[in-house]
Amino acid sequence: MNIDLFNFELPNDLIAQSPIEDRKASKLMVVNRNTNEIVHRHFYDIVDYLNRGDVLVLNNTRVIPARIYGKSEFGGNIEFLLVENIEDNLWEVMCKPGKRATIGKKFYFGDGDLEAEVIDIKGDGNRIVKLNFERNIYDILDKIGNMPLPPYIKESLSDKERYQTVYSDKVGSIAAPTAGLHFTEELLERIKSKGVHVVYVTLHVGLGTFMPVKVDDIDEHVMHSEKYEMTDEVANVINDAKNRGSRVIGVGTTTVRVLETIANRHGKVIGDSGSTDIFIKPGYEFKVIDSLVTNFHLPKSTLIILISAFYNREKILNAYEEAIVNKYRFFSFGDSMFII
Repeated sequence: MNIDLFNFELPNDLIAQSPIEDRKASKLMVVNRNTNEIVHRHFYDIVDYLNRGDVLVLNNTRVIPARIYGKSEFGGNIEFLLVENIEDNLWEVMCKPGKRATIGKKFYFGDGDLEAEVIDIKGDGNRIVKLNFERNIYDILDKIGNMPLPPYIKESLSDKERYQTVYSDKVGSIAAPTAGLHFTEELLERIKSKGVHVVYVTLHVGLGTFMPVKVDDIDEHVMHSEKYEMTDEVANVINDAKNRGSRVIGVGTTTVRVLETIANRHGKVIGDSGSTDIFIKPGYEFKVIDSLVTNFHLPKSTLIILISAFYNREKILNAYEEAIVNKYRFFSFGDSMFII
């Protein structure tokens, strides 16, 4: 399929630049796959669409304040985006300006908190650096780092926690699983009190989030690999739900990718950990997910391709047109869709 089939025109003023004050008060578009009905609600109304016995699967990854600014040993400015911890104190980073980050160069961040030495250059231009520090690296990043907001967000973020879900726990992402940003602790308690099982998987959102589809034929696109984990306990809850005919509801495309990866690899849902580069596109047969909570995604992205596979490409684009008419806010800090 040609990538242009997943394009749409979006007015710039609908790209959300900051989170709304009350997470749960965002708009919610409810899309029924059986009737094709579209209903406009608020996110806190999602409780009305959940049933006793449903399983709500959330991604509990926590975003690293991975964008850091420093100086070279000769005084030149440098920007690092910490992409992945390879092992111990070795990290893959994106850097600007790249011409300064030659092998052997050293850079300094904070007030002597962190030193980085470039030891290799990858084929894609990313650097492998050795970090030297005395305290816990994540404590240092909490002090000197900035949230790695997507490039379409131009406003600064005053509160780092607004780019974290309220249930974030496992440190390792360089982007938030944004479908979960709408939940509050109070809303989750209301959902649980209705008899819905709330469980957590982990997928550390990586570099692929920032990479557009650059090929015309989507079958030629290669996904970046991301690390995931699911416990036996969570797998048992999901299997029990499937056996009794209850719904498994994925919150965000990241949870979908975890569950479908595991089902594809093992023929069933089990406790598992590893890496996935699954690319879900139209024609894919879903094995675990019955409903999906998701944000409104960028045109020509792997995310809009995934939700088109879950529902229908033409109908998703029609729903996006309706969202634009109704002034929904798009992308990371935007509004939400519940596909049931």
